[in-house]
Amino acid sequence: MNRRPRLLGALATLAGAVLLAGCGGYDTTTVPEPEAPAAAPPAAAADCTNDGKDELRSYRPTPDVRDSATVREIRDSGKLVAGVAGDTYLLGSRNPETNELEGFDIELVYAIAGEIFGIDRQQVIDDNVVEFRVITASDRIAMLQDGTVDIVARNMTINCARWKQIAFSAEYYRAGQKILVGKGSGITTEEDLAGKRICASAGTTTIDNILTLVPDAEIVTAPDNSRCMVRFQNGDADAVTSDDTVLAGFLAQDPYAELLDTDQLTQEPYGVGVSRDRPDLVRLVNQVLEDWSGGGWQRAYDATLGTADADLGATQPPRAYGR
Repeated sequence: MNRRPRLLGALATLAGAVLLAGCGGYDTTTVPEPEAPAAAPPAAAADCTNDGKDELRSYRPTPDVRDSATVREIRDSGKLVAGVAGDTYLLGSRNPETNELEGFDIELVYAIAGEIFGIDRQQVIDDNVVEFRVITASDRIAMLQDGTVDIVARNMTINCARWKQIAFSAEYYRAGQKILVGKGSGITTEEDLAGKRICASAGTTTIDNILTLVPDAEIVTAPDNSRCMVRFQNGDADAVTSDDTVLAGFLAQDPYAELLDTDQLTQEPYGVGVSRDRPDLVRLVNQVLEDWSGGGWQRAYDATLGTADADLGATQPPRAYGR
């Protein structure tokens, strides 16, 4: 099958995420180098011990969340520094026409900044109080640990192995891993993937998950989702595996691709990542998620992921506390 026409969608996404990064109103945004260093996949999530607390339990909001030391520090600096995706359409990607970052995760960052600075969404944008850092999946934990970013809102799965390295907000979205293949590829079942080249982003849980499901698969890695899609479209991979949220964005850009007709292979609960030594900031993020239950979550979803052709059928997950 000729994949040349299909290359345009992913290259447009990549161009929006990388080539336009230095233009327009987001001149503080930084973009990763074209190739990230190889990183070992994260350890598989084990059963949570944490004194019997479930992995999805986070820190309960308190009435003084806006007056905590970390929140005051961020407010005094004048900027919330947020690590986000720049290549994941509908979650976090740069609009090539406006040069602005858009998506569900971006809306969540705006809401968090609004809570910190006590202003509404439009004023957050007008006052430029968010510094977006476009990062790869393998950057997420390291950049929280070394203080490069205050938060990470980049479709990051909560699990026990990561709780040992960073802290998480309560769950804000429940995704699930799926597989994207080419129409007419002959791949119709999970068994057909044996011996096939499957691309997944380095530093994600999807690699371990797919090898558990298809031990004979050949894993092809890329620094981020858009480069996985480019490799697929160039014929260097037979399939792409990622969260259904990510693949929904790819489907919107590539009419020659389709999702393998399977149930979600895994459950992927997304949380906002924060440094372990800043639980007060986690509490503030959780207050935002509580406030979003009044309709903000649904409005953000309807404007972003809810526009996807893929039927995601998502609703806001309940919040769980107890740490």
